[in-house]
Amino acid sequence: MTRASSPGTRCRGANPGRRIVKLVALILVALIGATACASGSDAVAQGGTFDFVSPGGKTEIFYDPPDTRGSIGPLSGPDLMTEGQTRAVSDYTGQVVVINLWGQWCAPCRAEADDLERAYESTKNLGVQFLGIDVRDPQRDKAQDFVVDNKVSYPSIYDPPMRTLTALGGNYPTSVIPSTLVLDREHRVAAVFLRALLTEDLQPVIERVAAEK
Repeated sequence: MTRASSPGTRCRGANPGRRIVKLVALILVALIGATACASGSDAVAQGGTFDFVSPGGKTEIFYDPPDTRGSIGPLSGPDLMTEGQTRAVSDYTGQVVVINLWGQWCAPCRAEADDLERAYESTKNLGVQFLGIDVRDPQRDKAQDFVVDNKVSYPSIYDPPMRTLTALGGNYPTSVIPSTLVLDREHRVAAVFLRALLTEDLQPVIERVAAEK
């Protein structure tokens, strides 16, 4: 048959079968992408109403007045330092919760560790709890060393694949590490910081949110 001719007689660019295969592959990629986006939206609908928006690419976003804030979904995961123990935002009912996304591989995370600890120590008596989420750290012992070396006294969730962050909705920029969220006493998002922080950046925001009636 003519289709069994030698490779030298074929024109690769004119092969309709190859074009069809590529077209099918592109359609499959598009369908997979659409499914992933739908999963993110479902997580928001099922777990909470927080919809991250960063107008103009700002790195500091404040959600005020309080009745306009969105709530995150259920956020929990394994404790970094104690295997078998679970940490969850819901453990801190009625408290302001500061969530910090970090990794021991992240230089800005190391730079801000002392500042976050100072902010925590200065505000914990106001009914404030810090909760870290350690991401993209496949080696748990190295993440634990980070906590010990930097004298971090508040707990962290160990979450290398970042599964816990589905609670933040499908639009939260999980590629930005470190980042920090301040939740009010009803665990609505009051502020988001998409950068490393100094104590003087974070502490006044925590105190303001803690003082809200």
